[in-house]
Amino acid sequence: DGYFVFGIGRDRKYDVVITLNKDGNKQKIVKKVLKRKYDIQRIDGLEEKKVTPPEELYKRIKRENKWIGEARAIDSNLTYFTKKFIVPVENAIISGVYGSQRILNGKPKWPHYGLDFAADEGTKIKAMLDGTVTLAEPDLFYTGGTLILDHGHGISTLYMHMKKLLVKKGQKIKQGDVIGTVGSTGRATGAHLDVRL
Repeated sequence: DGYFVFGIGRDRKYDVVITLNKDGNKQKIVKKVLKRKYDIQRIDGLEEKKVTPPEELYKRIKRENKWIGEARAIDSNLTYFTKKFIVPVENAIISGVYGSQRILNGKPKWPHYGLDFAADEGTKIKAMLDGTVTLAEPDLFYTGGTLILDHGHGISTLYMHMKKLLVKKGQKIKQGDVIGTVGSTGRATGAHLDVRL
């Protein structure tokens, strides 16, 4: 139907080139990728085992990362991704942005690959888009209460650090439905929702 979805890596240096071939007519679309300067975000006061986990937790972390990876890898034929996303938490403060280098308890870690919405614990979280729940876990090591919604063709949203999950795996969700509440679970220093696309 003429929809294109592509991810752009944090440090991509080249433009995105799309070549259309419709009825023998070729058309090239070039999307410019501009260099961006990312902030450095220092977060202190984390439990040390959440920054550098002890070896006995590696199995758990690996298992949970596999669950997240499998849910994010679903490539359904849903077309919900063609609609406009809504903000998941009303009147929240954006406290973390995509790409920021994270320094946790003084130790450089991976950049932040989501968007953080700071709000009071228990604040309602709305589904940003129609979707199907592909993962609903109340207590993952890093991400705490975690939900993943599939929106079609490999596009999903990941909601993390939730206090309560109000939906179940396999459930169909409509945009704006309340799916849970803001928490401070997993690797978090305060109440917020971390969302990743």
